[in-house]
Amino acid sequence: MNIRRILLVFVCAAAGLLTGCKVTYSLSGASIPPSAKTVSVAYFPNNATLVSPTLSSTLTEALQDRFSRQTKLTLVPEGGDLSFEGEIIGYNVTPAAVTSDDMAAMNRLTITVRVTYKNIIDPTYDFSNKTFNAFQEYPSSQDLSAAEGTLIPELVEVLVEDIFNAAVSNW
Repeated sequence: MNIRRILLVFVCAAAGLLTGCKVTYSLSGASIPPSAKTVSVAYFPNNATLVSPTLSSTLTEALQDRFSRQTKLTLVPEGGDLSFEGEIIGYNVTPAAVTSDDMAAMNRLTITVRVTYKNIIDPTYDFSNKTFNAFQEYPSSQDLSAAEGTLIPELVEVLVEDIFNAAVSNW
C-alpha cells in the first residue's frame, strides 16, 4: 500500500468514528445528545428562610440564558428533552472573619439550590435533588441589602456554571 491509501483509510476511519458518536461536543464543553432539541427550565422558587425578592427570577433566567446562548437547544416552557426544576433552599449570612474583640470583620453570603435534572434522551445522566451552593464574602461594615447588588449576580453565575456542568459536561 502506498502512503495515499493509508492516509485515505485513516481519514475514512476517523470520519466514521466521529459520525458514529452518540454525544455531540461543543465549544462550551457541553456534551449533549444530537437528538436533544429542547430544554425547559422551571421557575426556581425561593423557599429559604431569608429571602431576596429577585433571586428566584435572576437564577431561573440565568440558567435559561446559559442554555440559549451556549447550546443549540430551543427553550420551551415545559417538557424539554432536557429539563430542570428546583428551588432555592438556603440564603444565609454568617460571620466569615472575626476581629480580636469578637466582632465580625467579614460576612459570608451563601446561596444553596436543590436541582432535579431529567435527560429524556439518556436518563443515565439524570439527577434528583442535587444540592449546589456558592458563597462570597463581603465586609461586615457593608449592609447586606447594599452588598446584594454585586453578590447575587456573582453567586448566580457560579451556581449556573455548576448546574450546567453537572448536567451536560460529561467528561
